[in-house]
Amino acid sequence: MSTRTTVRLPAATVAARTAVTLDDDARYEPAVAFDRAPLRASASSSSSTHVPPTSSAPVPSHVIALRVGLALLFVATCVVLWPFWPWLTLAAWFAALARPMVERLAHITHGRRAAAAVTTMLLLVLSLGPLLALAVSLSADAADLVHEVTRTRSGRQAVIAIVSPDGAIQRPDLDVPTVVHVFRSQGERAWTMASSVAGATADLVLGLFVFFTAAFFCLVDGPRAFDWVERHTPIAHRHALRFAGAFVETGRGLFVGVGLTGLVQAIIATGAYWALDVPRPVVLGVLTFVASFIPTVGTALVWVPVALGLAFTGRESEAALLAGVGILVVGTVDNLLRPVLARWGRLHMHTFVVLVSMLGGLAIAGGWGLMLGPLVVRLTLEALRIAKEEEIV
Repeated sequence: MSTRTTVRLPAATVAARTAVTLDDDARYEPAVAFDRAPLRASASSSSSTHVPPTSSAPVPSHVIALRVGLALLFVATCVVLWPFWPWLTLAAWFAALARPMVERLAHITHGRRAAAAVTTMLLLVLSLGPLLALAVSLSADAADLVHEVTRTRSGRQAVIAIVSPDGAIQRPDLDVPTVVHVFRSQGERAWTMASSVAGATADLVLGLFVFFTAAFFCLVDGPRAFDWVERHTPIAHRHALRFAGAFVETGRGLFVGVGLTGLVQAIIATGAYWALDVPRPVVLGVLTFVASFIPTVGTALVWVPVALGLAFTGRESEAALLAGVGILVVGTVDNLLRPVLARWGRLHMHTFVVLVSMLGGLAIAGGWGLMLGPLVVRLTLEALRIAKEEEIV
């Protein structure tokens, strides 16, 4: 005679282990049942397979409204942040590049916030001060160069004006009667130019404030901000990491692979302009640095017209020497230094793609498009790779 033992579970345990769901017919069924047969045959377990429903229920109206509202708010946020996207992007790239230095300084300053503050102040002192001094000293020479080139009527006269030392404008003394006379004769035009300069200066000051502030907070709370965005976006963890890697890679490639190479080329070219007694060598050096961002053609956009101007003015030896420096030295730096720097900063894009993306961004967003174009194309390429791997397309 067998003895049957009944084990009673507490009511709280039964309630905790029993869940109910409400189906379309308003019937309650247990979602988690007790294990009545702990050991079952493998044949019976393999035969019971879950078949997902073939028809999906219609999406409730409140869910649709929430999705539409979320999309509209996202677009509105992009519109609000659009005026500052270059500065925010530069701040994020700077924080990604400077994070190793911040980690080392954090051990000395006994805190990440103090290390971030030191790094941001170093950037402010080492970059903003020299840039402002350079901009003030170059403004007059740049204005003279633009005026002399734009008033010419042929390409030959334009390249001659670049190297002509007599092309500088004789600026009168800015005494009170002169200023009053200028405003009386050119009042509307002068007011428009003054307003444009004031607006550009205000935008620059505001942008720099946003950049340094965002750089500090990215250095302090960048990882936590990324974790928050990753948790609240419908993107898988592995995909979010790949997009973040592509974003940082683009900044590193532009800063290191393109920026440092262009800086070295500009320094060499500026030294050549100064040694050959070319007028306004610093202005031409800055233009050489800007031209270095354009693939394929690059710095030749500046030193070739300068060499032609020297040749047209009877300075054939200086023209040949500058052409030799441009081809053998500046070109060699581009061919040798860029691949070395590209080991650490690489865009993983073909040179032609980089060229087209820079030119397209330049046409759409102006000077900042040189940065926006490669960034958008690089993220698009990464999205296509992820879609192919996941067999989405």
